[in-house]
Amino acid sequence: MLDDSVKHILHHTRGLTLWLTGAGISAESGIPTFRGKEGYWRVGSRNYQPEEMATWRAFQEMPDEVWAWYLYRRGVCRGAEPNAAHRALSRAEQRMGGRFLLVTQNVDGLHLRAGNTLERTYQIHGNIDFMRCSRECLPAPIPMPDGIDVTWEKGRPLTEHERTLLKCPSCGARGRPHVLWFDESYDEANFRFQSSIEAARLASLVIVVGTTGATSLPMHIGTIAAQRGIPMLVVNPESNPFSGLVRRTGAGAFLEGTAGEWVPQLVDLLPD
Repeated sequence: MLDDSVKHILHHTRGLTLWLTGAGISAESGIPTFRGKEGYWRVGSRNYQPEEMATWRAFQEMPDEVWAWYLYRRGVCRGAEPNAAHRALSRAEQRMGGRFLLVTQNVDGLHLRAGNTLERTYQIHGNIDFMRCSRECLPAPIPMPDGIDVTWEKGRPLTEHERTLLKCPSCGARGRPHVLWFDESYDEANFRFQSSIEAARLASLVIVVGTTGATSLPMHIGTIAAQRGIPMLVVNPESNPFSGLVRRTGAGAFLEGTAGEWVPQLVDLLPD
């Protein structure tokens, strides 16, 4: 049950509400964490960790193996369904319109499948259902070709036909997954970097759901909110750097628990 201080924050929010979501919101849909045991990938006799596979360097050295890993992960994501927290955020956008903004670290596409729009959803780590030209000749990512299997068997190699489908339709260069890799940086064109920072500077309320802040942009958003002194509500099963910001500023609250438990309650109390 939400306490009176949180209800007061929600009832008196009149400007932009910025939602920041991470892997925790999709855990209840059955999507394993990126760095869990499901993330490891065998190439030949060696097991690669996610931090090794999810790099531009690995893609240059073994593109077929990197693609196979991502296509398997895409199959896991496509086999999952949006949960109550995803659906609540879709309702929030429908009710609040331009006063709603969702910034998500998740590449699983569940927010969009639940009904949130690309206009109001900044996918700051990309989306596994899209690819883009490895030479960046296209102005935007494109949907994964229809001929690519959405139930990829773990360990299955690419066929020659699939290699052809995964080429850029404009210049013929190799396509790449539309995700932010460990040896790459945020930018505006692909990952809405500047737009996310500007939203943090304008927001009246920031609600952080299911992220530990292990990457720089999410923590930058939280730090901006803390420096501005605006309320921040943090939903997570355990304390994290965002709840630490709330403790230091005294602006907001830490709601210990799951996204499915708290997010629908928060959405229901936000004003239209």
